[in-house]
Amino acid sequence: MTMLSNLDLIRRVSLFSMLTPAQAEALSATVSKKRFKRGEVLVEQGAKSNALYIVLAGRTRVLMTDNKGKEVILATLQTGDYVGEMSLIDDEPHSATVVADQQVDVLVLGRDSFLRCLGENIEMAHSVMRVLVRRLRKASENISTLALVGVYGRVARVLLDSAVADAQGALLIHNKVSRQDIAKMVGASREMVSRVMKDFEEQGFIQLLDGGAIRVHERRVLPR
Repeated sequence: MTMLSNLDLIRRVSLFSMLTPAQAEALSATVSKKRFKRGEVLVEQGAKSNALYIVLAGRTRVLMTDNKGKEVILATLQTGDYVGEMSLIDDEPHSATVVADQQVDVLVLGRDSFLRCLGENIEMAHSVMRVLVRRLRKASENISTLALVGVYGRVARVLLDSAVADAQGALLIHNKVSRQDIAKMVGASREMVSRVMKDFEEQGFIQLLDGGAIRVHERRVLPR
């Protein structure tokens, strides 16, 4: 973790960009830095952490597990994203588990400091509200997709959502995504996802590149 002061780190976080210098200075005395190794849990479903975790570097995955141990991947969080705000606002246990997908550095803000910031800065409160609404819309979209779209369409949606355009406009998935992870995202078996990926490759919708990257050719995939 780069040796930056808490104040320097706060100034790099978009969530805190609307704080006044005095507010940022006061907040810097209440936050701490923490590092999680790959596989370590940041927050646990059904538990309370009483803290906001802001990702400074690395990547995490958000999981929900049923009483039989079946996992569903809800989202991935990367630099600038944060987690734990729902539990801080309603004082209820976390609705999902967040696990480090690789080494992750975070900034940790306690509940009292978080709520005080929201009360003192309306723009920050609006920023948190916008993130919550965006996540709610995404959840509604995912529910609709699971209910109305076949496995081929669901896998295509995951691939397109994961791809980032390069300088030439080509869609690339740089981070290797396992078939098992995709299966957990779309509610299908690993074997079914492998079959879909093979069909997509044969159709020319995707191209597997060296190192595990995937090039996605954006065109309509016929639902099945």
